[in-house]
Amino acid sequence: MKGNAVVFTQGGPTPVINASWVGIVHGLRESTQVGRIIGALHGIDGILEQDFVDLKAQPAETLEACANSPASVLLSTRRKPDAEDNMRMLDVFRRHEIRFVFGIGGNDTSETLEIINKAAKDADYEIRVFHVPKTIDCDLVLNDHTPGYGSAARFVARAFMGVDLDNACFGGIYVGVCMGRHAGFLTAASAICRSKPSDGPHLVYVPERPIEINSFLEEVCSVYERYGRCVIAVSEGVETSEGMILLESLRGELERDTHGNVQLSGTGALADALIERIRERMAQTYPDESFRGRGDTLGYPQRSYPDQSEIDRSEAYGAGRFAAQMALAGNIDGSVTLKREDTADYRVRFELVELSLVAGKTRTLPDEFINSAGNNVTRAFIDWAMPLVGEMTPRPRIEMQKMAPK
Repeated sequence: MKGNAVVFTQGGPTPVINASWVGIVHGLRESTQVGRIIGALHGIDGILEQDFVDLKAQPAETLEACANSPASVLLSTRRKPDAEDNMRMLDVFRRHEIRFVFGIGGNDTSETLEIINKAAKDADYEIRVFHVPKTIDCDLVLNDHTPGYGSAARFVARAFMGVDLDNACFGGIYVGVCMGRHAGFLTAASAICRSKPSDGPHLVYVPERPIEINSFLEEVCSVYERYGRCVIAVSEGVETSEGMILLESLRGELERDTHGNVQLSGTGALADALIERIRERMAQTYPDESFRGRGDTLGYPQRSYPDQSEIDRSEAYGAGRFAAQMALAGNIDGSVTLKREDTADYRVRFELVELSLVAGKTRTLPDEFINSAGNNVTRAFIDWAMPLVGEMTPRPRIEMQKMAPK
């Protein structure tokens, strides 16, 4: 089969998402099967509006600069196609002789691609559809991890090390809310730079374990009593034992997007709500103490901070290049997955699986990565995550043996 290719990015960007579409371009541009390599701006919106750029014509230095840049140069959307959208896209494919479709994204993008693929088959229009994984949430099934996670986890780990060093200066309580709607991989990364029991974050709460506000307050007070301070990492999507999102239980019904996802961390509401509850509890437990409490939502820097993990960028590029190779290999389509090799040295391989096996499904943090109390991570998680974030600057230490007064 011969024709043109369209490449788009969808959903939240990552620090390395551009490396994937650059990998696709490099993998396709010398092939006689593929004519033009079209970049659709703003995801499927760009296909529907024919808002296209010529990726094959981009200079080598431009592609290199894009691969090293965070966020999505091709821009993005969260639009989910309906039947009318599918018919319009197929019309655009015919007009532009598009036979190869590459979408770089997470769960929602894989679902979008499966919808497009089914619509094309129903219309008897032959295309090859490939999902290239990306998500800082690391929540795509059948993947050991996803491109974008390593760099985002690197940011979270370093941010919490900095916050903990700051908190140690004055004491008090700090709550940092991380992205992670259903999976706690990114929040768990907050613990990567710890090396002593007194290092924060002292408590880590992920969506895989329910959180009860009274138990939460007891655990915070316990840590505060031990160290005179407490640093807490919380996933935006943590839920109560009744299955209600904690933020909704504290603040009421929240806004949802077209995929049904609740807006969780964009306003700082969860951090503020938790700090309010902690302040109330601390006033009861320590009425004579002046309490310092701060709450932050890490927000967009988690997915757009310009400090890429080298292995993350390399794997993002490799996933795109592998998708291009598969597109040229035969009448196949699917989702690219990353598998970790069982070797002494860290190594991954790429595999192609059916879109239906990935689309709309969510991978969560394995049980062995969460402690029995459900309020921290285990050494198994740290060992798994360390190769993905790259080399980290160690936490500074000085000898604390005090000099005798004169």
